[in-house]
Amino acid sequence: MSGLGMDSHQVSRQPWNWSRMTGRVLIYSALLSWAFICLFPIFWTVSTSFKTAVNVTQGDILPFVGRFQGDWKGWRALGLSPDTIFQISTVRDEFMLRFANSLIVSIGAPILAVLIGAPAAYGLSRFQYKFGPWRNKDISFFFLSQLLLPPVVLAMPFLVLYKELALLDSVIGLILIYTLMVLPIVIWIMRDQFDTIPIELEQAAMVDGCGVWGAFIRIVMPIALPGMVAAFILAVILCWNEYFFAALLTSTSAKTLPVMVASQTGSQGISWWTMAALATGAIAPLVVIGVFLERYIVKGLTAGAVK
Repeated sequence: MSGLGMDSHQVSRQPWNWSRMTGRVLIYSALLSWAFICLFPIFWTVSTSFKTAVNVTQGDILPFVGRFQGDWKGWRALGLSPDTIFQISTVRDEFMLRFANSLIVSIGAPILAVLIGAPAAYGLSRFQYKFGPWRNKDISFFFLSQLLLPPVVLAMPFLVLYKELALLDSVIGLILIYTLMVLPIVIWIMRDQFDTIPIELEQAAMVDGCGVWGAFIRIVMPIALPGMVAAFILAVILCWNEYFFAALLTSTSAKTLPVMVASQTGSQGISWWTMAALATGAIAPLVVIGVFLERYIVKGLTAGAVK
């Protein structure tokens, strides 16, 4: 009887196990397909930097398969191939200048945005404001609404303003406008972080003699550090990839890497291998951030999800 019962139990569980395995196969197949779709443009860009003109025109994809034997053509044009790295190259000097400009702007603007956005988010989280009919929710929505405004609408006002302030073609000018660009995201993320921190911790610190700023710096900031890191990293990525204002407000010395990548298109055609090499150099820092700092981004973005 026990053997018969065991057999019937196993038979009854077979359809359930089969359906569960089928579901897993479908889910993993969908995830693999989506990963392929997301990663293929990066693979195409990196592989194109090693292609010759024939490989580009013929649409060869895989290295060392068929006609695609691989070459340093794109990197050689930048003076970054193994046989040109020690030679004098004006293109390599320009690439390093644009890379340095992108690095300075993409770090300086997020730092400034976090320094301004963290106290602003803390004020919106802990204090109640009223400016006429406006209250905290309206102020928060005002900050977020800045993300809905197309950048082209601000082109002419900022161009005239920067000309009057002598900020055109300057790294400082880009840092200031990038700070305004990423500030709403920083405030949004940091406010969610502060909302999850019990206010009793600050009240206990004030009982022990801390003021508002003391409680904010000593108690709140260390707890909200994951959200601050996530906001900083997202701001870095947005500033690094920004093209519109970098192309509008710069001309020679303050150009960033995205502008240099776009400059490879011209009346003589597109230098696909050089553009791919430049794009690979622009992608590399973001790949490093994604690989090594992914857990901080996820931790910071999900910290306020559970109340």
